[in-house]
Amino acid sequence: MATEPGETEMTRHVAIVTGSATGIGRAIALGLAAQGWGLVLNYTTSEREMADTEAACREAGGDPVVVRGDVAEDVVCRDLVQAAAGRWNRLDGLVSNAGVTKFVEADDLDGLDHGDFERIFRVNMVACWQLARAAADLMRSTGSGSIVAISSLSAFTGAGSSAAYAASKAALNTLTLSLARVLAPQIRVNALCPGYVDTRWSRRRIGEERYDAFRDRLNATLPLKAMVNADDVADAAIWLLAGARAVTGQAIVVDAGEHLLTGPNVMSAPSSGDV
Repeated sequence: MATEPGETEMTRHVAIVTGSATGIGRAIALGLAAQGWGLVLNYTTSEREMADTEAACREAGGDPVVVRGDVAEDVVCRDLVQAAAGRWNRLDGLVSNAGVTKFVEADDLDGLDHGDFERIFRVNMVACWQLARAAADLMRSTGSGSIVAISSLSAFTGAGSSAAYAASKAALNTLTLSLARVLAPQIRVNALCPGYVDTRWSRRRIGEERYDAFRDRLNATLPLKAMVNADDVADAAIWLLAGARAVTGQAIVVDAGEHLLTGPNVMSAPSSGDV
């Protein structure tokens, strides 16, 4: 995006989006790029997909910088903030989107061990704390800021890919409340809680041969008759980042009405809250 008269690198809005190579993170990055935001993108293993996302963000009008690393590590979180500071000396938005899970049947109590819980909590919840801590001073110096944590409907239902995943997202929602209190008034903090999302994660979990039938069944069951996609979650995230000045400390459900359903879960294969 060309710099307009009177605009400098110092005045460009800037956001960090973790886990932004694919899925929800990619959709958020592209949406912000279309609005001309400077972006610090992050990935761990999806190198080819990250190259595609970086190019698409640049084509859309954004100004991306890519930092590879696992946000479970505090040094990576600090590197992401330093990338924003070094390039633009400001940070307006932070999207804590990176997430992991282990797919385990709910009644398989031996399917999860201490290491599984530790890894899932480190990426899904502790990383958000580390990122917020690293970003707080720069966001305050910018004048205002917004943190969006990508949580899950699983935080409320306890269902999904595993008990560890659901518990990590419930903890993330509580962390959102804690951060919203201590970072106000300069920084707003909110969580988004998607239900089932039409992304690669779900397709890989269910299998291509069964996915279309699954999606048709879900669409017929959901009150809004349309499965959530990555752009739906991105629209809500961008609203929280760029507007919503009176909203903080909220865990907002984005699920096409899935939480209104009664009776058994409509499917058992993938996780709610695909990130």
